[in-house]
Amino acid sequence: MAITASMVKELRDTTGAGMMDAKKALTETDGDMEAAVDWLRTKGLAKAAKKSGRTAAEGLVAVQVEGGHGVAVEVNSETDFVGKNAEFQSMVGNIAEAALKVDNVEALKQAEINGKTVETTLTDAIAKIGENMSLRRMVSLDGETLVSYVHNAVAPGMGKIGVLVAMNGGDEAFGKQVAMHIAAVNPASLSEDDLDPAVVEKEKQVQMDIARESGKPEQVIEKMITGRMQKYMSEVTLLNQPFVVNPDLTVGKAAEEAGATITGFVRLEVGEGIEVVKEDFAAEVAKAAKG
Repeated sequence: MAITASMVKELRDTTGAGMMDAKKALTETDGDMEAAVDWLRTKGLAKAAKKSGRTAAEGLVAVQVEGGHGVAVEVNSETDFVGKNAEFQSMVGNIAEAALKVDNVEALKQAEINGKTVETTLTDAIAKIGENMSLRRMVSLDGETLVSYVHNAVAPGMGKIGVLVAMNGGDEAFGKQVAMHIAAVNPASLSEDDLDPAVVEKEKQVQMDIARESGKPEQVIEKMITGRMQKYMSEVTLLNQPFVVNPDLTVGKAAEEAGATITGFVRLEVGEGIEVVKEDFAAEVAKAAKG
């Protein structure tokens, strides 16, 4: 497969690796971007574990809780300016309230607010404000106790990051601390049991390849991998992460001391995972000048 300059640039932007290293990684993996990232990690050439999900879209996340049921919805816009618009905020709040009564995004689009479907309401808002908008995601959560938190709220119940935490036992104050931890640290799952086995196996294989590059014997490598996978779990699973309020405790241990069992969580961040194409302004002007 031919390795293009744009492929090399994408890999460099993702990993922070040098140009020649990125090109070699793509050559070695026949252009497979994901495999090339792993190859660079194995060789110790990925300078930063940059996340592939870049925040590129704007808009708001809104959360609503009613009894033991909660929802988080994401409504996107083209610019951050629209997210500060009072009419847009009111619409997003109404959509979140409607989400309490449905099960998924498609049903939410057909739900009514102020005599119109959510879908029609969005279409009307696009025509009025002049920006493209979309109802991107909706996630619901149920539990004995539900606590919500919005990071950097621009209006009640809405902002750039929305979190829901479900617990048995404990109190709202502790639940709020856990929600703030989730907003800040962004765990991948509640515990090891909730992680995708394929993701865990892939990480284990990458760590084994890194260890083998050191030239150490297999029996030593096995012990190294055990320690590295424990560290990995402490980084990506909520219950095993050091609690931001008290780093001497894991979140799971802190919950135990608070008399709580955390049963689930939801974290939505505006634009998460959406790529935006950055225009080269100079090139755009030059192109326009040429007609």
